Amino acid sequence: MAQRRHRAAARPAERAAGRAGARRQGRAVTPAAVAVDVARYAARRARLLAQMPPGAVAVLPTAPEVTRNADSEYLYRHDSYFYYLTGFTEPEAVLVLVAGQGDDSGTPARAILFCRPKNPDREIWDGYRHGPDGARVVFGLDEAGAIEELDEMMATLLSNAPALYYALGGALDERVAGWLSAVRAKARTGVTAPASMVDLPPLLDEMRLLKDDAEQATMQRAADISAQAHIRAMRAARAGMYEYELEAELLYEFRRNGAQAPAYNAIVAAGANACVLHYSANNAQSQDGDLVLIDAGCELDGYASDITRTFPVNGKFSAPQKRLYELVLAAQAAAFKAIAPGLPYSGAHEAAVRVLAQGMLDLGLLRGSLDEVIADKSYTQFYMHGTGHWLGMDVHDVGQYRDVTQAGKPSRLLQAGMVVTVEPGIYVRPAEGVPEEYWNIGIRIEDDVLVTAGGHTILSAAAPKTVTEIEQLMQQP
Repeated sequence: MAQRRHRAAARPAERAAGRAGARRQGRAVTPAAVAVDVARYAARRARLLAQMPPGAVAVLPTAPEVTRNADSEYLYRHDSYFYYLTGFTEPEAVLVLVAGQGDDSGTPARAILFCRPKNPDREIWDGYRHGPDGARVVFGLDEAGAIEELDEMMATLLSNAPALYYALGGALDERVAGWLSAVRAKARTGVTAPASMVDLPPLLDEMRLLKDDAEQATMQRAADISAQAHIRAMRAARAGMYEYELEAELLYEFRRNGAQAPAYNAIVAAGANACVLHYSANNAQSQDGDLVLIDAGCELDGYASDITRTFPVNGKFSAPQKRLYELVLAAQAAAFKAIAPGLPYSGAHEAAVRVLAQGMLDLGLLRGSLDEVIADKSYTQFYMHGTGHWLGMDVHDVGQYRDVTQAGKPSRLLQAGMVVTVEPGIYVRPAEGVPEEYWNIGIRIEDDVLVTAGGHTILSAAAPKTVTEIEQLMQQP
C-alpha cells in the first residue's frame, strides 16, 4: 500500500509512463546483467537479408505492453520474431533491416534498432533502459535511434526501396500506409515507393523451425526445470488437495530455477476435469481415487517447454486407470519410433492412432475392426486431437506442417534440429455403451522431442511416466 500511495503522488504523465514497470520481464536489468550472443543474432539477420532483393526493407516491431486493469499491465513478454533477430527485451522497439545493394556501389546491409531513449527519471520507476546508443553496442546493431524518430526515418529508408517486408494484415498496416504516403509525396523529385509488399513471417518461420545448438541447450534446460516441477507436484499430491495447490508447486519450481514465466497457463485437472482438453479453472478439490492431469511447462530465456503427466492423487493407479494409462504410454512409444530425419511429421500421429484405436477395441470402448474405426474416425470419441506440434520460442511454434511446394501438400519430412511434442491421450466421458469403469478418466502423456541426426532425443525424459516410476515416487516420504 505504501508503494501505491507514493506513486499516486507522481505527476499524471509519470504515473502513466511508470505503470507496473517493476513487474515487467527483463526491465530491471543493468548493463552488467546483459549477456548477448551478438554473432548469433547477426547471423540470423544476415540469413534473412540474403533472402531479400538488394535495397529491400524489412520492418519488425516487438510486442506492445498490454493493460491488465486500471494502471496495471500484464507481465511484459517480447515478440518472438523480434527477439529471434535481436535478443532485445524492452518494449516500444522496432527493428528495420535494409538489404545491401549488391552492386558496384558497395552499399552494405544495415540493421537499425529504434527504441526508447534513455530517461533517468523514468528509469527510477521502470528500471534500466539501454537507450539507442547502449542498445547498438550491446546488441550489435549497425545503427540505432529513438522510437519517436521511426516514422520520419521510414520515409527516407523506403525511398526507392524495391520491396517492403513486414507482417501483412497486422498491427503495422495503418502505419505502413502513412509511410508510403510520405514517400509518394516525393514523387516529383524522382523518388519511388516500394512496388511490392511481402509477408515477412513465413521467411522467419522456416528459420525458426530448425534450432541451433544454443537453442537446443536452452530448451533442454527448460525441459529439465519443467520435469522437476512435475516431480514436485507428484510428491506434494494428496487426496483432498485443490488443483491450485498443485499449480502453486509448479510455479514455485519454475521460478526458483530461473525460468521467467510459465510458457502457457497450466492445466491442473483432477477427476472428470481431465476430460476437458483446455481446462483452465484449476479450482476443484481432488478426491481420493482421482487421476490428476497436469499439462505445464516453463519459459526460459524466450524458449518454451511443454510437458504433460497424469498420476493418481493417492499414489496408486486403479486397475481401470492403469489399463488406460498403459495404452496411452504404448501409443507414445509407437509415436517415438516414427520420429527421425526423413520420416514424415504425420507418422507419429498415425502410429499413435493405430495403437490407441486397437486398445479402444480391446477394452470395449469401440466395436468393429481396426481399419474400420480408423477410417470412420470413431476413435475420435475418445481421442480427438493431434499427437503433437512444433515447439520453440512459442509453445505452439511456427512452421508449416505440410510441404506446400508439393502437389497435394504431403506431410513435410522431419529434419535434425526440429523440436516436436508427442502427446497422445484418451478421454472417456460417460456415454451409452461405454463401460462405466472408464467413465471420467482423462489421460495425456506429453514429452518434448528433439529430432537429431541419428533419430531423436527426449528432452523431458527426467519427468517420470511409467506406472512403476510414478507410484514409487509418490510413495517416497
